[in-house]
Amino acid sequence: MGKDSGVQIESIGSAEKAASIVEKTVYNPHVDVSGVDERKLMKKIDYVLLPWLSFLYLLSFLDRTSIGNAKLYNLTTDLHMSDTQYNLALTIFFFSYALFEVPSNVFLKRLRPSIWLSLLMLLWGVMMTLQGVVQNYAGLLGMRWMLGVMEAGLFPGVAYYLSCWYKRSEYGIRTSIFFSAATVSGAFGGLLAAAISKMQGAAGRPAWSWIFIIEGLVTVLAGAASFWIIQDFPDTARFLTEAERTVVVRRLQEDDQYSAAGENLKWKAIGSSLVDWKTWLGMIVYAGVDMPLYAFALFLPSIISQLGYHATVANLLTVPVYTFACIVTCGIGYASDKYGHRGYFNLALFGVGAAAYIILVCSRSPGLSYFAVFLAAGAIYPMIPNTVAWVSNNVEGSYKRSVSLAMVISFGNINGAVSSNVYRAVDQPWFRLGHGLVLMYIGLGFIFTAVLLVYLKRQNDQRDRGEQDEIIGDEVADGMEKNGRFATVEDAKREKGDEWSGYRYTL
Repeated sequence: MGKDSGVQIESIGSAEKAASIVEKTVYNPHVDVSGVDERKLMKKIDYVLLPWLSFLYLLSFLDRTSIGNAKLYNLTTDLHMSDTQYNLALTIFFFSYALFEVPSNVFLKRLRPSIWLSLLMLLWGVMMTLQGVVQNYAGLLGMRWMLGVMEAGLFPGVAYYLSCWYKRSEYGIRTSIFFSAATVSGAFGGLLAAAISKMQGAAGRPAWSWIFIIEGLVTVLAGAASFWIIQDFPDTARFLTEAERTVVVRRLQEDDQYSAAGENLKWKAIGSSLVDWKTWLGMIVYAGVDMPLYAFALFLPSIISQLGYHATVANLLTVPVYTFACIVTCGIGYASDKYGHRGYFNLALFGVGAAAYIILVCSRSPGLSYFAVFLAAGAIYPMIPNTVAWVSNNVEGSYKRSVSLAMVISFGNINGAVSSNVYRAVDQPWFRLGHGLVLMYIGLGFIFTAVLLVYLKRQNDQRDRGEQDEIIGDEVADGMEKNGRFATVEDAKREKGDEWSGYRYTL
C-alpha cells in the first residue's frame, strides 16, 4: 500500500484485480501531520485513557462481587436469608445487567462517553451505597437489580470505546490492562473487606453494611469526577491537537476501520450483528469463560474458607491468586497482540482451565485445591479480554461493532446467573457440582473456539482465492454479481464492513 500526505493508493480485491487501483482521499487531507510523533502520541493516549478507565472497572467489579466478601461477615444471618435466597440475590443482578448492555452501547455511540459512562457510574455508586442500608431480603433484591441496570454499560461500553482508539494489533494489551482491574479488585476486595470488618458495630451497623456503604461512596465520588476526566471519541478529543486527532483516525482507517472517521446510525448495521454467525459463535465462546469467571470471583472466598480458614484469612488468601491472574492477563494481552492468533491462545487457556477444575473436582487436599485455584485464575481471567479483543478485531462498522460486543458480553453475563446457583452450601466443602458445571462451560468454550477458528480461516481462504470479490465500477466479472457491484472500493468498504473482500479476519 503506497501513500503520500493526502492520498492513499490501495490494491483492490484478489490477484485478478491486482493491477486495478483507486485513489482514496484520507481523513482531513488539509491537515499537516508531519510534526506528530506517532509513538509519543499513543503513549499520551494510553496515559489519558487507561488509568482512569481501569480504576472505574476496578470499582465496578469490586461493587458487584463484594457481596461474596460481605457474606463472610454475617450478611445472610442478619437479613435472615437462606442459601437459596442468597443465590437468588446474586442471580437477579445478572438478568438486569445482561438486559441493558446492548441498548447502553447504542446510547454510548449516540451520546458522549464522558456523559453516559459518568452518569452510569454515579448512579451505580448510589445503588451500592443504598445496598448497605437494606433491612431485609426484599430490599437486597431490589438493590441488586438496580445495581445491574446501572453497571451494565461500563464493560461493553469501554470495550467498544477502546476499539475506537487503537488498531486491531494494539487492542489486546489495552483491553487486558483495563480488565486486569478485575483481578486487582479481587485482591483489593479481600484486603478492603478485611479492613472494613474492623468497623463492626460502628454507628450501630454491622461490618457487611459498611463494606457496601464505603465502596459505594467511593464510586459516587469517582462518577462525579468522571464527567471531567473521561474523554470522548478521537475526532473530538479535547486533549489532542487537530493534527493528533487526524493521525489517530487515519491510522485506524489504514487498519481497515473505515468507520473511524464517523458513521451515521443505520438500523441495517445493527441488524447485521443479529444475523452474523461470528456474533453468535462469539457469544457461546464468551459464555464459556464468563460463567467460570463469575463463579470464581463470587465464591473464591467461600471456597478457601471451606478449606479450613477463618473469614479474614480466607479473604487475605485470595490476594496472591488475583495478583497472579493480573500478571498472566497482561502477559497474554501483550503476546496476543505481538503474535496474533487470539483464538489459539484461547484454546490453550481453556485447556489449562479444564486441568484446574479437574483437579478441583478430584482433590481432597486443601493445598492441592489452592494450587488449582491459581491455575484456574491464570486461565480464566486472561480469556475475557482476549475473547473481547478477538470479537472486536473481526467486526467493522462502529455501530455493528458496538452491538456485537454488547451481544457477546451480554450473553456471557446472563450465564453469570448460572454461576450464582451452582455453589451450594449442601456441597461444602469440596463443591463438586459447582466445579463440574464450570468444567462443562470450559468444554463448550473450547469447542466453539475451535469452530469459530475454522469458520474464520475458511472465510480468509475464500477471500484469498477471490471467491468473495466485489465488482467495482463497470467491470465485467461473470459469477461475481452475488458479491455486489459498487462504484468504488470505498463504497464497498463502507457498505460491507468486515464482509468486504479485502478484509481479513484475525485468527
